[in-house]
Amino acid sequence: MPSLDALIDTALRYTRYGQRLLAAEPALRDALRTGLERPFSRGEMQAFLAAQTISDEAGLKHALRALRKRVALRLMVRDLSGRADLGEVMTGITQLAELAIQEALRYLDGWLQASHGAPIGEDSGARQNLIVVAMGKLGGSELNVSSDVDLVYLYPEEGKTNGPTQCSNHEYFTRLGQKLTQALSEPTPDEHVFRVDLRLRPYGESGPVVSSFAMLEQYFLTQGREWERYAWIKGRALSGDAAGLSALARPFVYRKYLDYGAFASMRELHAQIRREVARRELADNIKLGPGGIREIEFIAQVFQLIRGGKEASLQLRPTRAALDAIAARNLLPASIVRELHAAYAFLRNLEHRLQDLDDAQTQALPVSDADRALIAQAMGMHDWETFKTQLDLHRARVEAHFERIFSTGEQAVDASSPWNMESGATQALAQLGYAEPSAAAEQLKRLKHSQRYLHLPAGSRARFDILMPRIIVEAAHHGTPVETLARVIALMEAISRRESYLALLAEYPGTLAHVARLCGASPWAADYLTQHPILLDELLDQRALMEKRDWPLLARRLRETLDDFPGTERQLDTLRHFKHAQTFHLLAQDLEGVLPLERLSDELTALAECILEEVLRLAWASLTRKHGDTPRFAVIGYGKLGGKELGYASDLDIVFLYDDANAAAAENYARLAQRINSWLATLTPAGILYETDLRLRPDGASGLLVSAIAAFSQYQREKAWVWEHQALTRARFVAGDAQTGAQFERIRREVICLPRDPGVLRREVRAMRKKMHDAHPNNSGLFDLKHDPGGIIDVEFLVQYLVLAHAHAHPGLADNSGNLALLARAAEQGLVAPARAEAVRTAYRLFRTLQHRERLQGKQEARVAPERTAPHVENVKQLWEEILG
Repeated sequence: MPSLDALIDTALRYTRYGQRLLAAEPALRDALRTGLERPFSRGEMQAFLAAQTISDEAGLKHALRALRKRVALRLMVRDLSGRADLGEVMTGITQLAELAIQEALRYLDGWLQASHGAPIGEDSGARQNLIVVAMGKLGGSELNVSSDVDLVYLYPEEGKTNGPTQCSNHEYFTRLGQKLTQALSEPTPDEHVFRVDLRLRPYGESGPVVSSFAMLEQYFLTQGREWERYAWIKGRALSGDAAGLSALARPFVYRKYLDYGAFASMRELHAQIRREVARRELADNIKLGPGGIREIEFIAQVFQLIRGGKEASLQLRPTRAALDAIAARNLLPASIVRELHAAYAFLRNLEHRLQDLDDAQTQALPVSDADRALIAQAMGMHDWETFKTQLDLHRARVEAHFERIFSTGEQAVDASSPWNMESGATQALAQLGYAEPSAAAEQLKRLKHSQRYLHLPAGSRARFDILMPRIIVEAAHHGTPVETLARVIALMEAISRRESYLALLAEYPGTLAHVARLCGASPWAADYLTQHPILLDELLDQRALMEKRDWPLLARRLRETLDDFPGTERQLDTLRHFKHAQTFHLLAQDLEGVLPLERLSDELTALAECILEEVLRLAWASLTRKHGDTPRFAVIGYGKLGGKELGYASDLDIVFLYDDANAAAAENYARLAQRINSWLATLTPAGILYETDLRLRPDGASGLLVSAIAAFSQYQREKAWVWEHQALTRARFVAGDAQTGAQFERIRREVICLPRDPGVLRREVRAMRKKMHDAHPNNSGLFDLKHDPGGIIDVEFLVQYLVLAHAHAHPGLADNSGNLALLARAAEQGLVAPARAEAVRTAYRLFRTLQHRERLQGKQEARVAPERTAPHVENVKQLWEEILG
């Protein structure tokens, strides 16, 4: 095993800068030998500075530069000898920069304050501190050994100092920023610590050295450019008011909506870089050239800019962490992310070796054969040709992925499209397959002459004009073309002033085929998409759209998002966006025929339970007065929620129970129930979650909003009407405290299994059925699938009668297992003839399926021609007469 000196000498072959350091200061070899086997920790750096005598700016500069030599030397030798990986190198030099900045600021601020006093905010009266914002690689904690540091200097408030020689806060922090820059970057006999670049500050080189928060906010609002959003992704406060900075910068960087305009902005910025690369002949630059580090960063950052405002997990500064988050969200295939990771590590290691040679901030490949040989060997390869082959492979992969991700989906305007014809549109539409070409041509004419279209901004109208020919073609292939076209036009009118949605369709024109298919299949689905155009984003990944919902995983992600974006208004919208997105996934699977109705109802019920659990949690947390961390409170689902038969637009029948002896329980839980109901039913710009019906609680609308479990039990045994026991057969615990839910289930079963007089029960059930029928008269000549005799409600009442009449003798009937399962169980117990039970089960499935199809076609009343259901209706009527006649 080679000695440490031999190992050091071998590594030093690849760094002339290291050789110069040891030649100038031989004592550095002893320090290097002592610490070589361990990373240079922040604690060790702090200990070194603490041991130095620092009494003035000269002493500070000397101490910082001495530290930099030691850290850089150890990092280079550990890296070049294979003892340090990329993460250690980037972390080590980042920690050096952070510590150097923070310690320099501490000394300089103290010395400046001694003559001017402390800067005080004129509004708050509080001590003000300089906020040093790390940008670029320092902000991302991924510095190179020879990096410069991109900094922005800020302070919170205007004001003045309180010392004997007063000055304005702006003057104070300008001097402090200038001194800090000099302490880090001024060349001395000990060289520099870091070169400082302040050009990312507001107004760039022409702007002031320091800016107040007010100035920064105004700049973001009125002057901030798209490339600055990209730069501020990595902005990180190393001192001062980090929270205040985040509150200003985050809304500028991350939009609340999905920002697909970021593609065009990043594409334009990249084109500028490419032109500069070509002008300066920088094709061999591994940072800026094709397939270089910058393209990997752009790939990561475009997804952050698009989605970071809605998904806090993407609000990350380090490039590698951002790539991992992108993979975790399935925004890019895992294989592509692996290749980007590999290329990033290769290129960053290469960048370090290029800079290790002479401590120069370079990313250019060497020209001389001697340096090429050194670089190849430092990268672990025998010769330049072998190394260059590996480099070219990585760069080719990066460039290919970049071009695929950033390739513009926008096309030239199609002059031959009916959209762009002054005459002949009707004939062209007929040739495309429109059975009613004149009607379609009239739709297009009205749209093109509408005020909404004519007043679009130029950029939006250009995108609109590119999209419409493709829409016309796609609509011809789905449903009834003229109706499909009308529905897609309604969507386009709804999003026409939302540039981000037009950008999405322009970037992903293939999405238009999915839009047309969905709009052609169901007017209800088309209306849902038009009301919630953010759902266009869900169409981008058809594989994910068709995946089975993993509710535990989705519930975790929902909770993370809700916690990442606190505040009632934002959380209300987050819940609604989640519901809409999951509903849309299920709708797409439904329309594709891969999700049977019974499973669809199960999935929609699981979605409601997931949302109820989060609403309960957030509502309790939002109460200012409460008597515990966890409420002993349960949400009970009745009706379609309890029976797991929810549809897309179903409301929620719910009852609130609690089991808590605390004196404040009744009042607090009443407020909680009100808050839950408000969170569910409040209309926000994102819509509502669910309409709710709370009338099934004890004593109905006149009763208490929340019931103690003991009072509920007493009511069910002593006061409840038969129809309330009918409702109880479909009730179940859906959210909240599981112990309270278990007590409810015990009470439910006990009540259902009480002996009942069959004759009295029969009369009560028939009377309630007549009352419901009278409330829904039908003179249409069509069969009302739900309300007419022999329909859905008759089947439900039959099952409820069988349960209440016979559960005392057959307790298995008390299970809330659904109408189909309970009919089969009644047949097994000899209560219904098996053939008759199966016939009614078949009828019930058919009725629900037809009802579902009618709703998808946008019909409020599910009514069909009588001949479509006649034999099935007769089977239900016969069983009704046998059981309840």
